Amino acid sequence: MEISEAQRIIDNMFGERDRKRGIYPNLVWLGEEVGELYKAVRENKGIEEEIADVFAWLLSAANLLGVDVESALRKKYGIR
Repeated sequence: MEISEAQRIIDNMFGERDRKRGIYPNLVWLGEEVGELYKAVRENKGIEEEIADVFAWLLSAANLLGVDVESALRKKYGIR
């Protein structure tokens, strides 16, 4: 799966709800998920699930902000 495809899937699944909630509450959720990832790593359990959650919330934030994550990564790191 390409990052752009993942971003579209997340938008299709959660976009309407995310737009109603707004960017700041979504960023709070992203922060909470990062905290859960930290805990999962510390306890060495549930890491994959928490990485998926962080990535999904990051994609949701990008969607709300109109950022194409794949394009941003290509630009930032010179990926072709």
